[in-house]
Amino acid sequence: MSKTSIAAAVRAALLTCDPIAKAMAARAAARDWRLGRLAPVFNVAMPDRPGRPAKPELLAASQMPRRGRGQSDRGRIALWHALAHIEFSAIDLALDMAGRFGAEMDTAFVSDFLGIAADEAMHFGLLARHLRALDSHYGALPAHGGLWEAAEVTRHDVAARLAVVPMVLEARGLDVTPTTLARVRANGDVRGARILERILDDEIRHVAIGVNHFVAEADRRGESPERFWKSLVQSHFRGAIKPPFNDSAPQAAGLSRHWYDSVALRQEGG
Repeated sequence: MSKTSIAAAVRAALLTCDPIAKAMAARAAARDWRLGRLAPVFNVAMPDRPGRPAKPELLAASQMPRRGRGQSDRGRIALWHALAHIEFSAIDLALDMAGRFGAEMDTAFVSDFLGIAADEAMHFGLLARHLRALDSHYGALPAHGGLWEAAEVTRHDVAARLAVVPMVLEARGLDVTPTTLARVRANGDVRGARILERILDDEIRHVAIGVNHFVAEADRRGESPERFWKSLVQSHFRGAIKPPFNDSAPQAAGLSRHWYDSVALRQEGG
């Protein structure tokens, strides 16, 4: 009996709509790849858009309700719901990275991003359980609908995808998570703080993986990594890079602050 291809397994996980089932499918694909149960064959295309549950309702950033500072029960639930949605979306971003670009990259690249997908699935599970402990659930509130846009605008180029997803979106998480963690600790949410500590540690590693693959790809193309990254971000990232900046975590991941200083200044000034 022939093995299922890695591309087929990733595509199936991407098209899974139920959040828990998607998380389980991502972890299963990563495990089966690690154990040699999936053929290193990229014989099916990745979908243009991943499967999504009926809830949460996805809104543009300008339509998202303000969630406040998290002091009230409603504010706390809104915070954890937003974090769960980010991690749920990150499952798809990591899966798509492995499935869309795996044929042109090497097996280490596929292994790295399937591992990241499994981590994001685990993070989502932790956050979903924390929401249930707060008498809520993922899907109870609307969520930001623009997170997949980064995948859409970089679907043609692995360097652009690496520049935007791990090196901007995940790196910005390293900037803002310490502030959120301090607020959660101040509110006495010990379990929530432990979840954020775990996520922060994992995301430092994820950004480092992205940086390493990006630098290798820039070198392969004969480009200066820093200049190449800045040009790709300016061309493909539609948001603004603005404070707060947390130098220590991105630097631990190999992403120096001066890499995105000029991009931040350009976007804030524009």
